[in-house]
Amino acid sequence: MEKTLEKQNSVVVEVDRFSHYQVVKIEKQSLLSFKQTLKDPSNLLSSWNNSSEVNCCKWKGVFCNNLTGHVHQLHLQSLSGKITPSLLNLKHLKSLDLSQNHFHQTMPAFIGSLTSLEYLNLSGAGFYGKIPHNIGNLSNLHTLVLEDIYYPGSLYVDSLEWLSGLSKLEHLNMNYVNLNKATNWAHVINKLPSLIELYLSSCSLNDNNDIANNITNSLAILDLSSNNFESLSITRWIFQLTNLIFLDLSYNSFEGPIPSITNTSCKLQHIDLSFNSFNSTIPDWLYTCKGLEFVDLSSLESLDMGSNKLTGNLPESMGQLSNLKQFYMSDNMLEGVVTETHFAHLSNLTALMASGNQMTLKVSPYWIPPFKLHRLRLGSWNFGSGSGIPTWLETQKRHIWELDLSSTLISGNVPSWVWNIRYLNLSHNQLHGKIPVINGPKDNYHIPEIYRDLSLVYLSSNKFSGSLPRIGNTVTELDLSNNSFSGGISHFLCDTTNQTYRLEILHLGGNHLTGELPEDCLMKWPSLKVLNLGNNNLSGRIPSSIGFLANLRSLNLYNNNFSGHIPFSMRNCTNLVKIDLADNNLDGNIPTWMGTSLSNLWILILRSNKLSGEITSTVCQLNSLQILDLSDNRFSGIIPRCVDNFTAMKTRKEDLSFDLQYSFYWFAFIESAPITTKGSVLAYDTILRLVTNIDLSNNNLSGDIPREITSLVELRSLNLSEII
Repeated sequence: MEKTLEKQNSVVVEVDRFSHYQVVKIEKQSLLSFKQTLKDPSNLLSSWNNSSEVNCCKWKGVFCNNLTGHVHQLHLQSLSGKITPSLLNLKHLKSLDLSQNHFHQTMPAFIGSLTSLEYLNLSGAGFYGKIPHNIGNLSNLHTLVLEDIYYPGSLYVDSLEWLSGLSKLEHLNMNYVNLNKATNWAHVINKLPSLIELYLSSCSLNDNNDIANNITNSLAILDLSSNNFESLSITRWIFQLTNLIFLDLSYNSFEGPIPSITNTSCKLQHIDLSFNSFNSTIPDWLYTCKGLEFVDLSSLESLDMGSNKLTGNLPESMGQLSNLKQFYMSDNMLEGVVTETHFAHLSNLTALMASGNQMTLKVSPYWIPPFKLHRLRLGSWNFGSGSGIPTWLETQKRHIWELDLSSTLISGNVPSWVWNIRYLNLSHNQLHGKIPVINGPKDNYHIPEIYRDLSLVYLSSNKFSGSLPRIGNTVTELDLSNNSFSGGISHFLCDTTNQTYRLEILHLGGNHLTGELPEDCLMKWPSLKVLNLGNNNLSGRIPSSIGFLANLRSLNLYNNNFSGHIPFSMRNCTNLVKIDLADNNLDGNIPTWMGTSLSNLWILILRSNKLSGEITSTVCQLNSLQILDLSDNRFSGIIPRCVDNFTAMKTRKEDLSFDLQYSFYWFAFIESAPITTKGSVLAYDTILRLVTNIDLSNNNLSGDIPREITSLVELRSLNLSEII
């Protein structure tokens, strides 16, 4: 009898082992399925394979429980493509870190079904749109990070009520998420009994929020900086928090006295109230905070009156602010003449940001300023027609790392020292001559850490000529468009000085460039996000090496003489949002892989080529498409009835909060597209996200206009003229 029982027990053990093996096998296959839709330019997932000898717990980014062997943690960075629900098979997953990726999609709702999660970090993952409410189902969460560091405001919520069920939540970071409509945020936060750290910086919070009478007393760290608060009502209950050790309310619009504190035991170690309009003396309660290590109440060293509607002249008394370090007055309607008197005693000034006004600068050519500037922006000022780059600027050359003299009427050659400036904008002037090698800055002196890996050069709309200049490996954005550069492009793209280049934005449109694109050199530019070679005289085939540009989001080759087919390798450019190949000599069909591989495509312009064949249903798989221009080609057959799959043409665009803006500097590079309506061509940029257009005119199409096209209720422009 004992032997029989022993045998039965062993069978049970074997069954359990078999069951566990099957579960672990499912987890491995789920990860391989997850990998299939991802792009991996840094080869992070190179260890992920289906070898039976390799346990998935040894794969990079995968961490398993030492006892059970189940996948417990996924930490994956530097990826792009699409993420799929195959992760739902990881029933024991407790930690998911998808931060610092390049997923261009809405935040997947299936994440709210990973109910074992205790840690979720989606910071800078590339998601946009509305945050799904079912994340509130993750009742085991201790840490939730949703901050949107790369495209602030592209993530948004209409309410935070879904947070109420996260009773175990200790750390919540939603920096840069648009919470403007979440008027109940304070009440919701008050329902989180375990919350210790709360980060809501740059969330568009304002005084319209319904302020709770109190807030959870567990809070130790609170960051509400860079919002739109004006009223002191919110600060009165903040200063009642008994366990607060870190408080940041900087960069708001608070006015009046600093509120008094009611709790007798101040535990604050860090308090930042800078860049507000508090008008009181230092409050007595601050001296009772025995553990205080950091206090910032500054505002007078920095004067910010930018982006208002200020008019009139700049008072000469400004020149008496001897302690002033930073002066911001960009984007107003100020006018009048600015002279040396306005700067007479500004010996401590390091930043003067005054672009976007209509002022005139008149100083002596022998003037020696009292300051040593790090940053200077005088875009749109009048320096006088025919004047060159001011000679007094040379006194700043050892310190200055940011210079904007765009649209200032300057002309002549550019002094050699200027090419070492890290951020340089000389666009829309009359400057001429040849450009030497652009190596970028030689050191990081005086440069904040956030800018140290950047070098941005904007020289568009001048009269620069000669061959394209070589660039150094530090340059990340380069705009040489609308000049008179000539010759080929091979020496630029194939330069052997560096093995690879870090350039993300390259705009060479509107020049006189000729010849073919080299086949084997694009692989040296793996970081490119924007490539614009439009309005030149380039010829030959589009090289297959275009497929190496895995990060490419905007491809512009319009108005050249390119011929041949659209290369098959372009299917690897899965992050493409815009393709404009108009006005060339391309032939062949619309590739069938476009619908499956380029799921992020928003703009497809193939106008005025020699493309032929039918417009197949694969085009309808591009459900993010808002602009489709296939006019002036040789397409035949019927208009596909699946056009109702263009869901982006059914959605009210004011509900979207994502713009095609690629540059480190806001609006330095924003996507644009030409739209032909009623015989006129209009270029759209800042309101491009509101534009929807289908143009199939001047083709050989036949059949009926499909009824399904009437479902595209947000379609603004439809051109079907001369299609037979």
